Amino acid sequence: MITSLQNPTIKKIVKLSKSRERREQQLFVLEGARELSLALQGGYAITEVYLCREMFVHSKYPEVLDSLPVEVITDISPAVFAKIAYRENSDGVVALARPKSHTLGELTLGENPFLILLESVEKPGNLGAVLRTADAAAVDAVIICDPQTDLYNPNVVRSGVGGLFTVQTAVCTSEEALTWLQQHQISIFAAELQAAEFYQEIDFRPPSAIVMGTEADGLTGFWLRNATKRIKIPMRGKIDSLNVSVSTAILTFEAMRQRGF
Repeated sequence: MITSLQNPTIKKIVKLSKSRERREQQLFVLEGARELSLALQGGYAITEVYLCREMFVHSKYPEVLDSLPVEVITDISPAVFAKIAYRENSDGVVALARPKSHTLGELTLGENPFLILLESVEKPGNLGAVLRTADAAAVDAVIICDPQTDLYNPNVVRSGVGGLFTVQTAVCTSEEALTWLQQHQISIFAAELQAAEFYQEIDFRPPSAIVMGTEADGLTGFWLRNATKRIKIPMRGKIDSLNVSVSTAILTFEAMRQRGF
């Protein structure tokens, strides 16, 4: 039982909130029994599990511990758990896992793929929310081009509620993504406010990818020049009301509607 907030192991876990520490330790933090279960199903290597049993008695996924060697589980006090946890109303499980590689060559596509591309995504919460959408719609993959945030940022893991472990992801440059899409004959639909065509008028039934930019600047000229079509969501208000995760969900589920899902 670890009860001290000054324990070296606890300090190591706290440091993993920093991208540099995640790279150096080759570890990331995930929280929650459901997320741990999904990570195990997704083939992630779990190195350590820290368990607050007082909280875990209320977990809806108690069987997850049966999938783990007993030697990787360490009991911790509620105070120590509060020190290393990232979210409210947790069920008392924090785990450390090895990150995976995320290359385009590792993606497996269906016969008629649909993909989400994010260019220079910078807000971890938005990336996590897009992964949730991707899981809900069962898209083939999310491709993250020229990222400004770490895929294993704790806020990505938290806001994705397990989507990081259930959705195929690749991280690459925009140039690499474009070449790969062209090789696979996938149409590219770039979202922008000034686009000529509304998204409802687009046929998403053939192999397709939607490309989303940052909320501050939108897509760069690279994707606007190389898109099959440029599309937009109609706006009736006076401000750019939708953030990138909501916009992605709207476009994705229109594609799913067209595809009969």
